[in-house]
Amino acid sequence: MTTSYNRRRMLGTTLAAIGAGAAWPLQAKEGPILIGQSAPVSGPVAGAFKGVLAGEKMAFDQINRKGGIDGRKVELILLDDGYDTKRTVENVGTLIERDKVVALTGLGSTAGVGATLPLLLEKKVPLVGVYTGAPNLRMKHHPYFFTTQASFKDEIFYSIRNLVTVGKARIAVVYQNNEFGKFMLPVAEQAIKDQGATLVGTAAMGIDGSDAVVAAQSIAAKQPQAVLMIAVGPSVVGYVKANRNFVGAPVYTISTAVGALPALGEDARGLAMTQVCPYPWRQTTTMAREFALECERGQQAVAYDTYGGYLLARFLLEALRRCGKNVNSDTLVKTIESRQNWDYGGINLNFSASNHHGTSFVETTIVGPRMTFMR
Repeated sequence: MTTSYNRRRMLGTTLAAIGAGAAWPLQAKEGPILIGQSAPVSGPVAGAFKGVLAGEKMAFDQINRKGGIDGRKVELILLDDGYDTKRTVENVGTLIERDKVVALTGLGSTAGVGATLPLLLEKKVPLVGVYTGAPNLRMKHHPYFFTTQASFKDEIFYSIRNLVTVGKARIAVVYQNNEFGKFMLPVAEQAIKDQGATLVGTAAMGIDGSDAVVAAQSIAAKQPQAVLMIAVGPSVVGYVKANRNFVGAPVYTISTAVGALPALGEDARGLAMTQVCPYPWRQTTTMAREFALECERGQQAVAYDTYGGYLLARFLLEALRRCGKNVNSDTLVKTIESRQNWDYGGINLNFSASNHHGTSFVETTIVGPRMTFMR
């Protein structure tokens, strides 16, 4: 599922460049275009990232089968960070310094992205697309950071507004007890206040979900009309099951939970979930049709998380293609900034020199029988 890195080949290439007295940009131009990624291939949320990583691989394989970009292959160098912030920063440093990547993509944790942003600014290497929508990462403009999906704030405000519209104004919040959840709890509290709803209680739970029953029992005592869950990985599975047994109120959650659905199985039925990429089963766009064909080729199920990874990679690859023959970090940044209406599978991404966050698209889905999604 992941793109392997051939250390021997890269070492040989580097030594050849040194021996010839060649500068790195000349060597990079003659070889493959290198993109770097640090993601949790192992660790507590590894299962939640399988789909997006598979989707990314589909897109890279697809373009390389067609000859790459201007005759050059595009290689994704993926390093495992285990969802650990320190390892994320170390991996990003390695990818920039050792591997000389043109850009980074697909970082997976809120804390990890936040910790690497100063390094990206120092090294002037862009990060194009991440799998965290934490609004605190977007508050200050960063010249080398681009996002391709709506923020978690967009998702939470959308969910709370829908709940108020259907008369479920007594809301409890269950959140993951890590930096991601702690960042998002105040956002949820503000959304509930702004929409005129009532926050009846909150409960934190560990990332492994081992205390999900305790959290559900705490929430049950508050008698909410709905529960907003902000979580990823095993805690999603633990809480949804505990909520069925102890609370009974409907659970609304954000797109981070989608990777946990296979582990939930039929227990996911009825779960309301916001989505930040287009509906992948409606093949009315060229992107959706090509994605379906790639899924068939790779014997991969069509799914939201896989489509999200595929769309991110397709956007990055298209931006690289539009750089022309001179592909480097600087031209990539200027190319993304200079164009509006990038096709993202039926929605548009719009960027400029002052706006690096391309969309606020959100819609709500309900998980139906046999892991289907109803819009």
